[in-house]
Formats: sequence, C-alpha cells, structure tokens
Amino acid sequence: MNPTPNPADRLDSLAPAAFAQRQLDAYNARDLAAFVAEYAEDVEVWRLPNPEPVLVGREALAAHYREHRFQLPGLHAELVKRMTFGNKVIDHERVHGVQAEPMEVAAIYEVAERGITKVWFVSGG
Repeated sequence: MNPTPNPADRLDSLAPAAFAQRQLDAYNARDLAAFVAEYAEDVEVWRLPNPEPVLVGREALAAHYREHRFQLPGLHAELVKRMTFGNKVIDHERVHGVQAEPMEVAAIYEVAERGITKVWFVSGG
C-alpha cells in the first residue's frame, strides 16, 4: 500500500513559485527556449516607475533576452529571498554580469495556469 503523498512535501508544477524557479534556472543556464516557455504568450514586462510596459509578448521577451542578456559572459541571477502571495511571487535577486557591480532587483511575477503573465522589476539604487 502506497502512502498518500503530502502536497506540502512537493512543489506543484503549476504553483506560482515553480514558474518563477524554472525561469530563474533557465535564465542562469542561458536557455532561451526554456526561459520563455515559462511565460504566457501575452506577457507584459514592466520596469517601475515606467507607466507603460517595456516589453509585451513572448516574442518581444525572447528578442530582448537573446540580444541584451544571454550573450553576457558573467550573467547570473542569485536568489536572495522569495515570497509568495496567492498568484504573485516576489523575488529579491542579485544580478551579476549586466553592470560592473551586481544589481539588486525585486521581480514581482504574476502567474496564471498558462504561465507568467506580468513581471514588474524594481532596481535598487
């Protein structure tokens, strides 16, 4: 007889934090296909305090990361802290390799069953 698994003992593949973790792992591996697969087709990316999204759609997201991030040799995002509130995941990340010094970034991911639908970035300093 197999015991019933405890849902608290596993990370559900549809849980908001699972989407955030998979995209972070793909980012650090510079795996563009796996990275964009975690995002909804109509994803919006915001850089606060901008009043409009800076990227709209999975294709725009892929083009930006292909051209401006994944070619950087020292690129790496270190997860400092993660919090989850309902369908929102808030990551404090330390991003290396984009500027001379690591950047402190807060990334807020809004997640639905189809993937990450919105991201808001706030950079420190």
